[in-house]
Amino acid sequence: MKLRILKSAVTNPWFNLATEDWIFNTLDPESHTLFLWRNSETVVIGRSQNPWVECKIDKMEEDDVFLARRQSGGGAVFHDLGNTNFTFLSPKDDYDQEANFTIIVNALKKLGIDAEQSGRNDMQVGDKKISGSAFKHAVDRSFHHGTLLVNANMQKLGDYLNPHPLKLQAKGIKSVRSRVANLVEFNEDINHEILSDAIIEAFREYYHVTDYNNTAPVQELDEASLAKQPSLKAYYEQMADWEWRFGKTPDFSHHVETRFDWGMIDLHMDVKQAVIQEVVIFSDALNVELIDLLKETLTGIKYNRSEVKAKLAELSKAHADLKAQINEVSAWLLGEMEG
Repeated sequence: MKLRILKSAVTNPWFNLATEDWIFNTLDPESHTLFLWRNSETVVIGRSQNPWVECKIDKMEEDDVFLARRQSGGGAVFHDLGNTNFTFLSPKDDYDQEANFTIIVNALKKLGIDAEQSGRNDMQVGDKKISGSAFKHAVDRSFHHGTLLVNANMQKLGDYLNPHPLKLQAKGIKSVRSRVANLVEFNEDINHEILSDAIIEAFREYYHVTDYNNTAPVQELDEASLAKQPSLKAYYEQMADWEWRFGKTPDFSHHVETRFDWGMIDLHMDVKQAVIQEVVIFSDALNVELIDLLKETLTGIKYNRSEVKAKLAELSKAHADLKAQINEVSAWLLGEMEG
């Protein structure tokens, strides 16, 4: 059985998630493949998750934090350069999930860390979770990926993944927080390069490829790989696309209400594929035209703070007599949409 080892020199999460899809869908399954990678600051959500429920979208944009949606399921996770991510691809008839965990455990042992598999998905050191995994299977191939916490910024995990309390009724999976620890707590010298080298060594040893002349070389992937691999480039464009990251959100509704000097607003928005499809507003305001204009303006636009802000600003300009009320509604609604 051939071995293939890939390592990303890129920290853009859309590139790395696209590379995973390329590996899963395009690479020859008749080999055991290992892919090692890490991302700049990113929130990665599962395929069926709602980014507005899981993340503080406004804070992420302010801090230049990526939002990525992966093809597989599961919950939201925060990646930074303190995470090392691993991906195993094997032929389906030769897939051994336990082997993959054994390789990671053996790599950590080389670094003096006594880890063990915990349940079906996780690895722990003592009672602290240091790794989580997910799995995917196709007709001829199987896929196992996970993340190892090396020196991740645990504070930022909370900064971006603890959402504002919105009145959102979301269909999908909400993330569960766990007791976690970084590997540097158990070996202060460990980093991404040291860990990657240990995993590569353990991978080769497990499959008995130890002869230097017969070893599986490490293939470095970078942006130039996109030009050489059209299917990889296509996956990258999908991962980076707004429609994939936001538009694929399961349907949800957002209900907010408040009282202004001129009346009460009770606003319901039904959102499908990240577009506000229906707006219902209950109000005791005397000006019915204002309520109708708000409904009309918000219907059919992206559930996106910048778009809502722009459309309400246009409405305010077009109706000078209602400018004060429209601006008040805009400031209030944008605050409620901070995710």
